[in-house]
Amino acid sequence: MFEFLFKRSASKTAVPDPVVAEQAAASALSASRRAEQVARAHAVAGDEAAALDFIVASEFADARLIAAEHVHSLPLLEKVQLAMRNTDRRVAKLMQGRIDLIRHQAAETQRAQASIDTAQRLLNDEKLSPNQVAELDRQWQVIKSTPELATAFAAARAALAARLEAQVDLQRAVIDAVVAARALATDGQSAEQLAQALASLDAQHAQHAQSPERASLPKHLESDFTQARSEAQSALQALQQHQAVFDARQAALAEWQVQDAATLDADTLKRAWQALPRLPESALSDSLQQQFLTLLASAPAPVATALAAVPAPAHAEPAPRKPRQEHAPVSKEATEQFFKALDAMEAALQDGLLHVASEHDKTLRDSKHGRLTPAQADRLAHVRAEFKRLADWARWGGNVSREELVKAGEELPAQELAMAELAKKVGSLRERWKSLDTLSGPAPKSLWERFDAACSLAYAPAAQHFKLLADERHGNAAKAQELITETAALAAQESTDWKHVASSSQRLHQAWTRLGTIDRKEKKRLDAEFGAALDALSKPLDTQRLIETARREQLIVEVGLLKPSERNTVDMLKALQDKWQELAKALPLERRAEQALWQRFRATCDDIFAKRKETAHAADHERREHLHAREALCATLETAVIAEGDDKSRTAAIQQLLRDTRAAWNATGPVPRTSEAKIEQRYQAAVAGVQAQAEAIAERAGAAQANALRDKLRLVQALETALATSLADGDASVEAAHWAGRWSALPALDAQYERSLQQRFAAAQAALGEGASAYVQQLQANQARLLDEVLRLEIVAGVDSGAEFARDRLKMQVEVLQSSLKSGQKPLTQVSQLMQLCAIAAATDARTASRIETLLRRIGGHAK
Repeated sequence: MFEFLFKRSASKTAVPDPVVAEQAAASALSASRRAEQVARAHAVAGDEAAALDFIVASEFADARLIAAEHVHSLPLLEKVQLAMRNTDRRVAKLMQGRIDLIRHQAAETQRAQASIDTAQRLLNDEKLSPNQVAELDRQWQVIKSTPELATAFAAARAALAARLEAQVDLQRAVIDAVVAARALATDGQSAEQLAQALASLDAQHAQHAQSPERASLPKHLESDFTQARSEAQSALQALQQHQAVFDARQAALAEWQVQDAATLDADTLKRAWQALPRLPESALSDSLQQQFLTLLASAPAPVATALAAVPAPAHAEPAPRKPRQEHAPVSKEATEQFFKALDAMEAALQDGLLHVASEHDKTLRDSKHGRLTPAQADRLAHVRAEFKRLADWARWGGNVSREELVKAGEELPAQELAMAELAKKVGSLRERWKSLDTLSGPAPKSLWERFDAACSLAYAPAAQHFKLLADERHGNAAKAQELITETAALAAQESTDWKHVASSSQRLHQAWTRLGTIDRKEKKRLDAEFGAALDALSKPLDTQRLIETARREQLIVEVGLLKPSERNTVDMLKALQDKWQELAKALPLERRAEQALWQRFRATCDDIFAKRKETAHAADHERREHLHAREALCATLETAVIAEGDDKSRTAAIQQLLRDTRAAWNATGPVPRTSEAKIEQRYQAAVAGVQAQAEAIAERAGAAQANALRDKLRLVQALETALATSLADGDASVEAAHWAGRWSALPALDAQYERSLQQRFAAAQAALGEGASAYVQQLQANQARLLDEVLRLEIVAGVDSGAEFARDRLKMQVEVLQSSLKSGQKPLTQVSQLMQLCAIAAATDARTASRIETLLRRIGGHAK
């Protein structure tokens, strides 16, 4: 131990003992102040202002960190962070983290309040849309707010949901009202019922108009309801007009029927009946017509003439036909055919199939039959009269319908319809005209010419449009032929520039799809020719794409074989990605295949990166744990104060603490790279602080040992001087017990020094008495050797020997240099040479003693 202390102090300049004591006292005072400030840091809990003052004034990092744990308000956190930003990074980081947390919570609260304000604004908005509520919900999903704000938002959101539900109910009710209004025009209700239904719809619509959510209704619903309501109103007005006409005709009939039949005039009745407004064909109109014919039959005028003069159809019984003339006898089969045709004609008339009845009437007129009985003749006459009545009505209705068709044709140009719809409309009008020719007979020539001119004029824009379309189809066919020629030429080149072939193939295919319409006759042929040319161009490309697909599959397999934990995995993965990009640029595959392969490749790469990231996260977590462990070790060293026991036990305890800490430090493993230099610096500083305590203890022990060595060496030199003095004066009064007592009073030295000086002291003590003369002679004989050793050690230690020894020093330096250059010899240390010097028993004068003490201060420790 003592030799270790000598080695530590061998290269140092001599420091006076007061400096050592002052350093030891300062170290102890620092440890005491550290413990005191740590206790004060714990005591400021609950008082943030005191914690702030303590942090600013404290000189110990651990105490500042403990006090910083008690600061939570934002203003004080900002003050502490500003004060410690360049002083204590741990405290500054803690403060910054809490500031960020408070600001984040404030921002979350602000966003939550903004969402609540938005919800309230939407509640007060006249027009509320579901998209606005959905956007509000998306904003709230990323907000973590306090329960009070969440409750407020939930209440506002429930109100918004109620408004949306009310909007849906209102829209559903208006849609139902529109459907109901449209149904009124076709339900066949009476005028009174229709008027009541319209009044009910108007009342409901008035309620809808007063709804708070009326602004949310789509604009078209209001117009749809207005249009449907107008149609229902028109139907009501038509019913009312029909009812007025019916009432007028019924009133006229009632007036005529109450009169005496003998006073009625058929011609007058007919003109009055025709002057009345006409009724549309219906069961009521047929009933009135039948009543009028019955009234005419009761008039005194010739009824047959009156019936023949009535232009409108009637249900009166037909006039009896003249008896048929005698004909040649007919066969039974012809008679049966005649009556079958008559039965079919009756059935057709009952079904309203006038054109079928017309065909059967022609058959009856052309057929031969035997004599008819009066009943059969009446039946035939009745059937033909019914046929004539229906034909008259059909002719009248057909002309009315033709007038409507002419009017519709003349109105078509003003409607500005699409060309396809216009052509469809014109075709539909002509088809209806033809059907009227079949059902109602031929139309007047003038009416036909009006209709044909109106249809031709309306169809003229469509004809021009369809002509342009035909020209366009011919042009598209020419373009298609050019594409086929170009595709065949590229296929014949047999190029190996696959990227160009792929782009050309895609370009041609897209151009073909954008060609437009072609005549159906040519479309099939052109499609077949283009398909054959494109197949010839794409077949080598497809083969090459199979090869490229296999290469990409191989890249996916290679990525899957990479080990995420290896260091060069990232470089290899980047190389494979670059290879993939090269292949993709050289020949892109079909879009779907390329996308599918790329998704697999990227998923495999992402899996590698995810595993590496997971490993990195685990390693980062482990490094952080190691960092926390090392910070704990540093904190242990920084707060270590060993104040119990003697210097030796305290030094041993410090050395044990350093060894244990070093072992624990080496066992922790790596720390985060950003914190590595900082924690290492902190550890070295903590170790230096603990070693400073050991050095203070060692310096005190070394100084004590050096002083003891000096005192014992002085005692031995004094004893040897006393022996020489007593021999010269002839005084033998030197007592051994006195010197032994003085020796025992001095503290013990290290074992080697103690043994060397003990032997020298014992030899001098043994010379007391009769052997003093011989011992003194030996001391004088060793004086030259002592001077040589002192000079040698001064040269080795670099101590000045004085001007009187300059020549001897120069000579001795040459010897020392030659001795150091000899091979095979291990040079003695300065401490070993000092021990040998102290063990030499020689006469020592004051100058030599002073030189030896100088060497003791330089080599042996700090001595007074």
